[in-house]
Amino acid sequence: MSEQYYLVSQLPAFSEVDENKKLPITEEYYRELCSRFLDEKSLEILSGLSLVPPRKVTPTGSDFVDEWYKRERSLRFALARVRALRMNKDTDISESSCTADILQIARTAIGLENPLEAERFLNKYRMDIISTISPLDEFSSDAVFAYGLRLMLMERMHKFDEEKGMASYHQIYDRILGENK
Repeated sequence: MSEQYYLVSQLPAFSEVDENKKLPITEEYYRELCSRFLDEKSLEILSGLSLVPPRKVTPTGSDFVDEWYKRERSLRFALARVRALRMNKDTDISESSCTADILQIARTAIGLENPLEAERFLNKYRMDIISTISPLDEFSSDAVFAYGLRLMLMERMHKFDEEKGMASYHQIYDRILGENK
């Protein structure tokens, strides 16, 4: 357990969702650092840690990671459902997989005109979820996983380029309109 205290003390703090700020470490460095201090079970969970939950619900061995995947899966279902309804398409996503609050988050995100702003909105929501479900014990394995998820979200936001994104968005949109003519 003392190794875990040493690991957590080496992880630099960051809290804001600001893609203009340079990240204190990379995901690659984070994973390498964790590989030196976490036990085998935690390393196995860490190796599967992702922003994208597995389609099939499978326990990971971490209550925190399981809860993250459950909420992220629900958000993705809600986004798919709202998009499908907007396009007047049928969806096999049941109401039970999407709570009213998550459906409202999805509606708000889909309703934003700018796709980058929608992504920023969703990532702020995701950061809030991580903060909400993070363990109180800052030196637990789950706290290390929460740090990793926040870092992955921040790295993802740093990859966004507004000009390239808008060009791609318009290209896809024009292609869709071309197919419907």
